[in-house]
Amino acid sequence: MTHTRTRDELVARLVRAGELEISGESQQEADSYFDTENFAFHGPDGFDSDYAGLTEYFQSIRAAFEDRTIRRGIIIAEGDRIACQTWIEGTFTGPFTHSPVGKLEPNGARIVWDLMNMFRFDNRGRLVEEFVRTDNRSFLRQLGAEVT
Repeated sequence: MTHTRTRDELVARLVRAGELEISGESQQEADSYFDTENFAFHGPDGFDSDYAGLTEYFQSIRAAFEDRTIRRGIIIAEGDRIACQTWIEGTFTGPFTHSPVGKLEPNGARIVWDLMNMFRFDNRGRLVEEFVRTDNRSFLRQLGAEVT
């Protein structure tokens, strides 16, 4: 029998999953918040990935950025979906292998990703889908990439 989670439970699970992905403190716990077999990520510029790809992306973030933080802003929840503002911050101190334009060398700058996310949960309260929108131009400019 599955337990339908409340809005507050889903929000708490979402917040904790983000904290774990950014910190890297426990991949096993992070995995427990996702349907790792069926998860689908949909990002800017048609970037789609599965859970393994998302995990690899966050590993690249942890390798490239020190003193990382994540904050959630306005959160709207309806049924099995949550939409929210997200800010991920960190200091760019190592090569970023998964930038929107490929590998970039560090510039020591404090970077702020400004994201809009929409998440879908399954009936067990696991994340099964995520849609992300961000201003890649602003992000790349902060990373020191040439932007035309």
